Amino acid sequence: MDNAFIHLHVHSEYSILDGCLRLTDLVETVSKYNMPAVALTDHGNIFGAVEFFKAAKKQGLKPIIGCEVYVAPRSRFDKKPGNGDETNNYHLLLLVKDEKGYRNLCRLLTSAYLEGFYYRPRIDKEILRECSAGLIALSSCLKGEVNDYLVKEMEDRAEQAAREYLEIFGEENFYLELQDHGLPEQKKIIPGIVALSKKLGLPLVATNDVHFLKKEDAQIQDVLLCIQTGKKLSDTDRMHFSSDQFYLKSTEEMRELFRDYPEALSNTRHLAARCNFEFPLTGHFLPNFQAPGQQNLRDYFEEVVRRGFEQRLPGIEEKISRGVNPHTLEEYQLRLDREIKLIEQMGFEGYFLVVWDLISAARKKGIPVGPGRGSAAGSLIAYCLGITQIDPIEYDLLFERFLNPERISLPDIDIDFCGRRRQEVIDYVTEKYGQENVCQIITFGTMAARQAIRDAGRVMEIPLNEVDRVAKLIPAQGPDASIEGALKSVPELKDLYQKNERIARLLDIARKLEGQVRHPSIHAAGIVITPRPLVEFIPLYQSNKGEITTQFPMGDIEAIGLLKMDILGLRNLTVITDALDLIEKDTGQKPDLDKIPLDDPATFEVFKQGRTNGVFQFESYGMKDLLRNFKPEEFRDLIALNALYRPGPLKSGMTAEFVQRKHHPEKVSYEVPQLEPILKETRGIIVYQEQVMRLATVLAGFTMAEADLLRKAMGKKIKEMMKAQREKFIQGCKKNGIHQSRAEKIFDQIVQFAEYGFNKSHSAAYAYLAYQTAYLKAHYPVHFLAALLTSEAEKGDTSQMVKYLNECRELGIPILPPDINRSSYHFSVEGQQIRIGLAAIKNVGENTIQELIALREKKGGFKNLFDLFDEYDSRILNRKALESLVKAGALDSLGWKRSQLFQLIDVLIEYGHQRQKAREEKSISLFGDECVRRPDFPPEVLALNEWNEETLLTYEKEVLGTYLSSHPLARYRKRLANLVSHSVEALDPEEDFDREVRLCGIIISVKLLKTRKEERMASFVLEDLSGQVDVTVFPEAYNKFNPYLKEGQLIWLKGRMATDNFEARKILASQIMPLTEALEKLARKTVVRVQLDSLDEDFILRMKDILESFPGDCPLYLQLENSSTCCLVQSAEAQSVRPSEEFIERMEELFGPGSVLVEY
Repeated sequence: MDNAFIHLHVHSEYSILDGCLRLTDLVETVSKYNMPAVALTDHGNIFGAVEFFKAAKKQGLKPIIGCEVYVAPRSRFDKKPGNGDETNNYHLLLLVKDEKGYRNLCRLLTSAYLEGFYYRPRIDKEILRECSAGLIALSSCLKGEVNDYLVKEMEDRAEQAAREYLEIFGEENFYLELQDHGLPEQKKIIPGIVALSKKLGLPLVATNDVHFLKKEDAQIQDVLLCIQTGKKLSDTDRMHFSSDQFYLKSTEEMRELFRDYPEALSNTRHLAARCNFEFPLTGHFLPNFQAPGQQNLRDYFEEVVRRGFEQRLPGIEEKISRGVNPHTLEEYQLRLDREIKLIEQMGFEGYFLVVWDLISAARKKGIPVGPGRGSAAGSLIAYCLGITQIDPIEYDLLFERFLNPERISLPDIDIDFCGRRRQEVIDYVTEKYGQENVCQIITFGTMAARQAIRDAGRVMEIPLNEVDRVAKLIPAQGPDASIEGALKSVPELKDLYQKNERIARLLDIARKLEGQVRHPSIHAAGIVITPRPLVEFIPLYQSNKGEITTQFPMGDIEAIGLLKMDILGLRNLTVITDALDLIEKDTGQKPDLDKIPLDDPATFEVFKQGRTNGVFQFESYGMKDLLRNFKPEEFRDLIALNALYRPGPLKSGMTAEFVQRKHHPEKVSYEVPQLEPILKETRGIIVYQEQVMRLATVLAGFTMAEADLLRKAMGKKIKEMMKAQREKFIQGCKKNGIHQSRAEKIFDQIVQFAEYGFNKSHSAAYAYLAYQTAYLKAHYPVHFLAALLTSEAEKGDTSQMVKYLNECRELGIPILPPDINRSSYHFSVEGQQIRIGLAAIKNVGENTIQELIALREKKGGFKNLFDLFDEYDSRILNRKALESLVKAGALDSLGWKRSQLFQLIDVLIEYGHQRQKAREEKSISLFGDECVRRPDFPPEVLALNEWNEETLLTYEKEVLGTYLSSHPLARYRKRLANLVSHSVEALDPEEDFDREVRLCGIIISVKLLKTRKEERMASFVLEDLSGQVDVTVFPEAYNKFNPYLKEGQLIWLKGRMATDNFEARKILASQIMPLTEALEKLARKTVVRVQLDSLDEDFILRMKDILESFPGDCPLYLQLENSSTCCLVQSAEAQSVRPSEEFIERMEELFGPGSVLVEY
């Protein structure tokens, strides 16, 4: 160890797409090489610093934090190419000696991104002088300034640069690096570096510019560089490494390489000994919350909490008095005192006040806040502060599941806000704590298996369709969603790997790329708040879009004691907000959802009947089935169902057993009586993690904090800990009079169920939000569905829109078309009808809509076309938007047919332009409105008929994403019920899996594909009156039915139900035919109802004429009826017919509507 070489110049995968060394591999290999320390010096960032620090410490290594920075040749603010002998940037290696050095590095890297970015994040010598303390600099690789001049044989300039760095960093803090990767330029300059060292008294240090782990990984590094630069391996003019020596070499290899420079090797150890910075992995740095006046933080915290408790007290007392809540006020007081004491002992008063202040501010601004999420719902203090809306005592939620005094870590309170106004919340935090103290958090996108295959395939120039086929053989989710897993579980992929050399090479390369960091982005919810400027704790990063984030991801932010908060935008809160606003606008009153009864019969009917489209967390097909089977009767049932509808409990049979025990209570039993109070609400089944904790305390005498550690050990399956906990549990049970065999059995049962146990606090909070949405649906269905439709229109999810529009029709809620005179921005309510908003129309932007509404209000409505175009502004209403308004029917109220309006667009735009020009020239104010004469419309346009139904519907679908006036299937509605086995909406991924199904619908979009064997196949989206589903047509079926696979084609199909890797439904088609053909060919019997008293010779002759006009293969039956008799007879001579639409229309003209029934 004393003679070990220390690697000081190391790039990991965080030198994004310029390093393929994973940090775990780095520290494990360094440990294997018996090197006591190692540095991490990624290009321009320290993204991986905390992860590296922890990994190194775990291996017993000394981690050295550093960075290879980019130095601008002139000022960092100068964003121009280098002149003459200058490069755009030079490399310089910086290593952190101490805390001051770390802070200076943070400042340098922040400046590099925020001030100096020009192709790369750059600093300059000016800021280096300001921030050199605590840092050691190394001259870097061939791109270092000193080395660059030596390569160019400009020794004087090299010396000048070296002297400048010596002056900046001081003696013993600037080293000249010796590198030898077999590159001619490096060998050329080594004598010059040694000469400079002697002349200036600068120490030498040997490094290997590590970019990958092993020599054979050079190929992977090459592929990464191609991905980064958009090049191919065959390109000759691309950036590449000219050697395979950039790997993590052993001490022996480095000694051999630099045997002539022993001091350069020993200096790696001396230098490592001087670098002693450590991240503070204990302690916390909370933002400075200022209590009002002269109050200290602790007193103010207690005051706010107790005030909140007083506000909650009437509701608590009311429930206790009604017997709904079995607890006592004394329990509440004791719990409150205990929580206050624990939070103050842990020093987290400020944290709770920060969260309370944020939520209070949001509510004051009218920004909807969720009822809570996660384990925070187990805190009575969180309930008193309004952070959560669930009473933790009433619902047996545990504080220790949230905050365990025996493992002090910052509380984690995630908060849901209305998605539309999330940015306002972030703005408030920034304003309150200072822009320099608040920042969004970085996250890193990694190469998933499919992405790795596609990236590698492009670089290797393998045909796209071949790469795509290989990528799609990788499951998108689950344990086999890796290349390694797929090679074991997907026979076709394994076969390809074994038989196709090119594909095998592709997969081998992709396997090494898989999981590599590919790009940084912004975490969807996380922000960090610090008590002092962020750069005193962490460096900042700026994306090419100008977005500023931390350089550390969320887990690392928490690890070094900084406060991160998840500020989440929840779509369902936006839906609730919109629904409440619509209700208030319509009725003058806004329901307070935090005061609605939690035992409302109408709301529970929504759940019992599975009518939960749009109900938060309860909308999936399987959940609807579970609700219909279970029939929940109280709020606790919803908490349990929310926890049980997850893959683990479903696959284990837990969920089915829970349903059985509800309807067969005799199945419920308890191993010992002490179990019943804890497991009664879940019918003897351990559903929640909190139940595991209670069992440990009641049966085995654990403290709540100890019980939380048991819960954690079980959840994470930590074997050694489980063994110790088992013994402790059994001994505790024995002390409480429970026999050892029973104790062992109970522990084993707990282990079995704990694998699937869910956080009850989280389930309760989300069940509460689900209940609120169901309440709105039960009592205000029109307003709620209008809000849902607005949400889906904003997302652009047409399949969900179709589902909700269909539900409106089923509930008898008319959908009114968009109307320039009546529509709001979003969907709105008119009486018991829903009006489509202008924002739902494609190509009509927000600014256009706001200006149109403002103009409408100014004019008191648009009475005619000229009202709209008299004040036309081409910057607001362009041709595309105008065409979309016409196609959507939004201008119908102006008294023109859509076909006519479409032909008049050019005339109207020209008129509007002239009016606009006249206004700009002040002509109208001088000469009056007659300055621009209103146009005469061409007679041929005035004579136009309206578009036919097919054209109307096609255009509506184009601009609204759905059919509105009608649906291409609507005319067949009555006959479809007999022709299909399911509507699309009724397809259940579990119930109907692998079953044969028959569907009818219209083809929305078609994709033509090819198999690995170059056989043609297809996929398309099928839409019926209830929704949309994906259909796959494999080659055999494609060859038979491809003439019918056209957008807009109405079809009947037969196939098998399947699911894709995301559990989404899809149909594997085996038979397809045009709908009109299916309606005739698949008919088994045609029945015509005939009223005997209407029969006369004329009727019989007319019927005979119709029958002769439609000969076919479908047997005809007559159902003869009068006031007292009804009998079914087959027509004379077993006559058969062709039951086409025209046949049915003519027969119903003769015998009346609904007189013809076709059976299939």
